[in-house]
Amino acid sequence: MRFHYAGKYSGNEEDLPRRDPMPEGAVQFRESESTFMMSVIASVIGIVLFVALYFVILWRAPSLDFFGSIGPLIAMLLALAASVPHEFMHAMWFREDLYMYSNLKQGMLFVVGPEDMGKWRFIWMSVFPALVLGVLPFVAFLVNPAWTGLGVFGAMSFVAASGDFINVFNALTQMPAGSQTFLSGMHSYWYLPK
Repeated sequence: MRFHYAGKYSGNEEDLPRRDPMPEGAVQFRESESTFMMSVIASVIGIVLFVALYFVILWRAPSLDFFGSIGPLIAMLLALAASVPHEFMHAMWFREDLYMYSNLKQGMLFVVGPEDMGKWRFIWMSVFPALVLGVLPFVAFLVNPAWTGLGVFGAMSFVAASGDFINVFNALTQMPAGSQTFLSGMHSYWYLPK
């Protein structure tokens, strides 16, 4: 893999790496054409996940004074800082050129690589950060509720993967067996190799 930090994302999809030429028969995932709409959908998923996980945290740590304790606040800040390792965890699944973009004003940090991936490598690439940064710390908190900060960190890291869950859903519901997927611009495509 060759990693390239491409700088600030301008908001113009034409500035992102694109697959050229497109493989014959490439089909774009059925997803919103608008980056804004994709962000709205991911945000709604994130809010629902956060509310559900917050109630689990309150259930396991009922004495938690969420807004009066510094521990959960630090855990939230650490989860925000974990967005960089989150993207590097995606990056490790790529074998070719990979580009990282950021736009902190819009809360964006993402990687794009136009290489082919099988369905299951794409799914693992998408969920890996949520498993490592989200599920593992949250399960550790469930085992020991005294580790409330770890539970909050895990919950926030899991919520941060909301957009990744959309990719997993699309891959599971739209890609036929034996198909390959790739990223081009801000969108994912699949095709059946000859």
